[in-house]
Amino acid sequence: MPIHYDKQGHIVTITIDRYERRNAFDVEHSVQMIDAWERFNDDPDAWVAIVTGVKDAFCAGGDLHTMSQIAKERIENDGLSPTLDLITRNGTRYFTLKGFEIYKPIIAAVNGQCWAGGMEMLGGTDIRIASRDAVFNVSEPKRGLFAGGGTTARLPRQLAWPAAMEMLLVARPTSAERALQLGLINEVCEREELMDVAMSWAEEICKNAPLSVQATKKSALRSIAVATLEEAYAIEDALSNEVFQTEDAKEGPRAFFEKRDPVWQGR
Repeated sequence: MPIHYDKQGHIVTITIDRYERRNAFDVEHSVQMIDAWERFNDDPDAWVAIVTGVKDAFCAGGDLHTMSQIAKERIENDGLSPTLDLITRNGTRYFTLKGFEIYKPIIAAVNGQCWAGGMEMLGGTDIRIASRDAVFNVSEPKRGLFAGGGTTARLPRQLAWPAAMEMLLVARPTSAERALQLGLINEVCEREELMDVAMSWAEEICKNAPLSVQATKKSALRSIAVATLEEAYAIEDALSNEVFQTEDAKEGPRAFFEKRDPVWQGR
């Protein structure tokens, strides 16, 4: 199974294992990755996911053989591609997390090359830890292609405009240290420490009430997509009301006054 799914407690680790193609995705592995995201999203006992790759490659994006087939089909079929349809779920969900509504935190443990579709998947994550030798690249323009899996929509929302344009338009490899300066990632560490560091972030998140965490991410994502602050406040108010009606909202203050750690139920 090239896409490994492992769960320890409330933390899921999804590992891309196709090193012979630098952990790039073809049709089969795209479908497996979508299945993994759906499995994580549908499990109420899974609170945080870590996504990584094997050896020194995080994800090189779409397999170029597959991308060439998609381009050929689009030329021949007036923009339509049966292969592209196969690597999406119902034509809307991509392995890059485009089209998914996952409000649980996702941590990227970037262990090496993160190019093209790997960058697109990175854009769908929340916390990003990189090994010191990791390299980031929106490489599609170098090949006459287009980063249509979320990058052109997400990156300008996540970085300052000059930083986003540096990555999108110049299309040159970016070191982990430079990515940290640009605000693309949260932390840089040695390769051998990467998974331990990512796990420590996941464990720290799991100390918080899961429904509160998910509602917070949901509010942030939905608010950034609306035009006015008033609309954002309305989203925030609705989610706030939902959270304050949960059992965990009673457990948190009770645990504080009883001077003990809270026991979250996720309800």
